Amino acid sequence: MSESINKQQLFINGEWVEGSAYTKLTSPYSEKEIAQIPSANDEEIDHAIEAAFQAKAVMAKMPAHQRASILEKVSVLLEERGDEAAILLAKEAAKPLVYAKAEVSRTVQTYKFAAEEAKRLHGEMIPMDAAPGGENRIAYTTHEPIGVIGAITPFNFPLNLVAHKLGPAIAAGNTVVLKPASQTPLTSYFTAKLFEDAGLPAGALNVITGGGRIVGDKIVTDERVNMVTFTGSPGVGIGIRNKAGLKRVTLELGSNAAVILDKEVNIDKIIDRCIMGAFSNQGQVCISLQRVYAHEDVYDSFVEKFVEATKKLTIGDPLDPETDVSALITPGDVDRALSWIHEAKQGGATIAAGGEAEGHILQPTVILDADSNLKVSCQEVFAPIVVINKVKTVEEAINLVNDSRFGLQAGIYTENVHTAFDAADALHVGGVLVNDIPTFRVDHMPYGGVKESGTGREGIKYAVEEMTEMKLVIFNRN
Repeated sequence: MSESINKQQLFINGEWVEGSAYTKLTSPYSEKEIAQIPSANDEEIDHAIEAAFQAKAVMAKMPAHQRASILEKVSVLLEERGDEAAILLAKEAAKPLVYAKAEVSRTVQTYKFAAEEAKRLHGEMIPMDAAPGGENRIAYTTHEPIGVIGAITPFNFPLNLVAHKLGPAIAAGNTVVLKPASQTPLTSYFTAKLFEDAGLPAGALNVITGGGRIVGDKIVTDERVNMVTFTGSPGVGIGIRNKAGLKRVTLELGSNAAVILDKEVNIDKIIDRCIMGAFSNQGQVCISLQRVYAHEDVYDSFVEKFVEATKKLTIGDPLDPETDVSALITPGDVDRALSWIHEAKQGGATIAAGGEAEGHILQPTVILDADSNLKVSCQEVFAPIVVINKVKTVEEAINLVNDSRFGLQAGIYTENVHTAFDAADALHVGGVLVNDIPTFRVDHMPYGGVKESGTGREGIKYAVEEMTEMKLVIFNRN
């Protein structure tokens, strides 16, 4: 494949295939054309799924050390080409370069974790004589690859969240048909080239781009696909689960993540951390800090210092190393966010910082005293907007955090260990962060939510478990 990003090709059965039709990909920041992207038709989608189906046997028989070696090579190749990958991220996703480089570094680690997990996949012995009638029997379990995995990924972490699908899938011996987000396909094609150079067998990875209703629906409903793993919006995720039938489905969906600030918390120590959690990647993060519930004893201090820090952020070109916040992924997202801010103002909330757009960049926005029924409070903003409200007790804050359709991660800052344990028990979320923001994630930890935040868990070890079938083998010694 040409190194030029001007015209991309589909990656099917180990070959770079010219698309039958193309669409223009533009920069979210500049609106300049940055690539021509193929839109796969039914025949091309079918070809990709069939290639993955035919490669199942090859991957299932591949020794663990060989799968690990391929993943290790991908990790090394990505590290070598890290600057190139970061620039692609900045161009296609308007991700500020500082965060793009951080995503590349995390992705290198993700593939390293996947290489390690390929060697750790094992079953267990079952003591059959623990039950009457089980005497003289030896039993053990194995974990077999589930087969063809359909992976549908979002725009916000287009390199690392693809790795969270491909890494464990390959580690477990599966094949993959990958549909990246329409706005961020370049890093997926870049990744396919890394796997090609690392020696992945033809058909084990296929990358096809195009509309969700065409490509996505075919992947979800085709009988040759054994599992669907999706990261994206709750509406789309629920639709996928309804269409998938008996396929295994893992869904990493949305959230409106919150942090609780207990009394006596040292505000100066946490401001920078909270700013990063709220505004990194323009707030386009599932666990972006969207809601803050501050105890009345620390509320005024926190608001003053948080607003001051917010106003110091630099907005601009994602390729400028000094930029903190750049463009939202589409102009429509800017309009939506502005309408939600307007609704908050009409509902009596105070806009303490930001609240306006400069081109396709929404200014980092701080909203005070927002009612829990307003969209900025109860829905996922996916924009650089944070809501700060005052509470009298931690218990009140916990109830407000739980009063949500979502439950991905939540954080609490407290100096009281009993309060911390109580919050860990009471918060109805997939992950509780004590003395940290809910935006924290490293790539080997279990990650996933409850309620409309999804089903299943990612984090390489846990995703491998989702992507395998357990088999029981029993020997009768009689």
